Amino acid sequence: MTALNRKLIRDLVHLRGQMIAISLVVACGVAVFVTTRTAYDSLLISQATYYADYRFADVFATLKRAPEAVAARIAAIAGVGVVRTRVIFDVTLDVPGLAEPATGRLLSIPERHVPMLNDLYLRRGRYIEPGRRDEVLVGEAFAAANHLDVGDSLGAVLNGRWQRLRVVGIVLCPEYVYEIRGSDIFPDNKRFGVMWMSRDAMGPAFDMDGAFNDVVLSLAPGAREADVIAQLDRILEPYGGLGAYGRRDQISHKFLSDEIAQNRISGTILPAIFLGVAAFLINIVLSRLVGMQRDQIAVLKAFGYKHYVVAWHYFEFALAAILAGATLGTGVGLWLGALINRMYVQFYRFPILRYEAGATVIVLAVAIAGGAGLLGALAAVRRALALPPAEAMRPESPPRFRSGLLDHIVLRRLPSPLRMIARNLVRRPARAALSVLGIAFAVAILIVGRYFVDAIQYIADVQFRLVQRDAVTVTFHDPLPLRARYDLNRLPGVLRAEPFRTVPVRLRFEQRSHLTALIGLEPTTQLHQLIDHDLRQLLVPPAGVLLTTKLAEILGAARGDRLTVEVLEGERRMRTVTVAGTVDELVGLSAYMDLRALSRLVRDSGVASGAFLAVEPAAATNLYAELKRMPAVGGVAIREVALRSFEDTLARSMGIFTTVLIGFASVIAIAMVYNSTRVALSERGRELASLRVLGFTRREVAVMLLGEQGLLTFVAIPIGFVLGYQICAAVAYQYQWELFRLPLFVSDQTYAFALLTIVAAAVTSSLVVRRRLDRLDLVEVLKTRE
Repeated sequence: MTALNRKLIRDLVHLRGQMIAISLVVACGVAVFVTTRTAYDSLLISQATYYADYRFADVFATLKRAPEAVAARIAAIAGVGVVRTRVIFDVTLDVPGLAEPATGRLLSIPERHVPMLNDLYLRRGRYIEPGRRDEVLVGEAFAAANHLDVGDSLGAVLNGRWQRLRVVGIVLCPEYVYEIRGSDIFPDNKRFGVMWMSRDAMGPAFDMDGAFNDVVLSLAPGAREADVIAQLDRILEPYGGLGAYGRRDQISHKFLSDEIAQNRISGTILPAIFLGVAAFLINIVLSRLVGMQRDQIAVLKAFGYKHYVVAWHYFEFALAAILAGATLGTGVGLWLGALINRMYVQFYRFPILRYEAGATVIVLAVAIAGGAGLLGALAAVRRALALPPAEAMRPESPPRFRSGLLDHIVLRRLPSPLRMIARNLVRRPARAALSVLGIAFAVAILIVGRYFVDAIQYIADVQFRLVQRDAVTVTFHDPLPLRARYDLNRLPGVLRAEPFRTVPVRLRFEQRSHLTALIGLEPTTQLHQLIDHDLRQLLVPPAGVLLTTKLAEILGAARGDRLTVEVLEGERRMRTVTVAGTVDELVGLSAYMDLRALSRLVRDSGVASGAFLAVEPAAATNLYAELKRMPAVGGVAIREVALRSFEDTLARSMGIFTTVLIGFASVIAIAMVYNSTRVALSERGRELASLRVLGFTRREVAVMLLGEQGLLTFVAIPIGFVLGYQICAAVAYQYQWELFRLPLFVSDQTYAFALLTIVAAAVTSSLVVRRRLDRLDLVEVLKTRE
């Protein structure tokens, strides 16, 4: 073993506390990178494989009714590969053991299985048999949530007629990897499910013999999606086409793609923060180590060691901490990645969800960590090489001190320990600033760690307690006259019924367009409130349209702009409407109008697509029983159920990641504070020992060292609050999806958590350092450097 290697081992042992702190920070960064990257790769590869094997469609279109002969015209469109026409209807279900009415989406399939677009993977059971018109295949998510299995049965209202359906198979479909209806934000697998039924059974049941109301296409290689969609819309327009859209806007695919994109962002921003902190720590430790070992560096150079040899010696010091942290972080990251992969099985229904933990991810993680560490060490190494041997052999000159106004007015009146603390900070402002910045980063990381919890809770409070104030939302199969509200008012437990109208439209502004629905509300609506950025209620304007902020951003429209509205039902007229303002909803993309203004826009006599209901809780069970038997009711959504689904979904999907992130943030905070205190002891050990010899007590010496660290921590905390808020703002900016947006909201509890964690870390570090301080060998420390 060479002399430099022996020196390296001695230094690592002597500074083991700081090295462990740096290794833990590196481990956190590597673990987050490996976890999110493996989750990203696993979802991406599983998605691509499933879509290819089961022929997921490229283009989707819904319409009122078209004869089957239209399919040949669609197939003749240039660029179209395969065409599949279907019959799709939502029906009310009576599920055994479920008090509330459920909604089932029935999709038609051939009586004999043939390869088709959006093909089915049979998990268990069998395919439907010809002539058995009561047989259905049920999606796995709905079956699992309601404990349904092959041979079970459930009731359904099919076009006003009650029918018993028998489950013969449990299946998966690439169209419903994320089993959710388009109007929901998060899945409620207990009350919404997808079922597949014979086309020969669904045709007569829904008056769709020889007709279809849904079509999916695959595109030929090289085809332009936009051109195909434009031609498809022209063909389907006479048949009540509601606007074709590509795979990108298909609801299940959108949720899955957003999750993949979220992993990509999380695997970039958070590891960058952690590894940046690690580089900062390495720079501080090595810079101060160089300062303490300047005489040793001079001796090495005097004995003929080359510059690159000395440089590599200190790089090895950094690499030792980095490799230890990278090894630990890789192991933790692989374990967490497998844990998250198992969690994904609860949400995303793949035949096989592959766990991809390739060597490329591990090598990349170690390389990034090593690069960050070496970058942090670079400045310190350059400083070591710049020292001429003769200069370095002399002790470092003490900083110059000149008595100033602050010293005359303030410092001289302080007790000696406090005066020495203040003077040390004044003489070394750069060093104090670096310590403050390091602790501020620790505070900031703690705030970022809890930010996701705050954002999710904020969405739940705003969307489900402020915006949606109804207990039950009822939608009709077909629009009904507004007087239907009085029939709803007579139902058991209904205290108030507010009708609403939804009209499918394509909004256009300049060259941009978006498929959505215009929602008509009563001007005096109480059960669905519209709010602005400051959570103040907005009134529905008598004219014009209110857009959600995200929809206005997508269209590039602002207050006062004129939108072109292409109505996708009835006479399908083109209208123009003025943007009256924006509403700050965090979920979905919506456009709101006055209910009567919307009726004038589409030129109908005033109808409702559904109603918001305020319900007496004690009568809810009787109400649900009535709604199950109402043929006109197409769907029922319960606000408390939706809120529980929202919280449960995010608790499971983000709970593991958020918990881990908070844990990592706490580790980094403790490491930063301990490192700052421990380095201060290494730097000032000789000075503090001298004070002990001069008669200062252990307590007074401890106050000088730990009091300085306490003051730096006190200054760093508010800076960390500001820094953490700004990082949260950057994260929130990245999480602005069409389906939901993370708000920039940091709670008082998060600031309190960060404060208490830093204070606890500071107190614990102080106790450890105080113990070492009390055990200083005064003779050893005071030996003259030769």
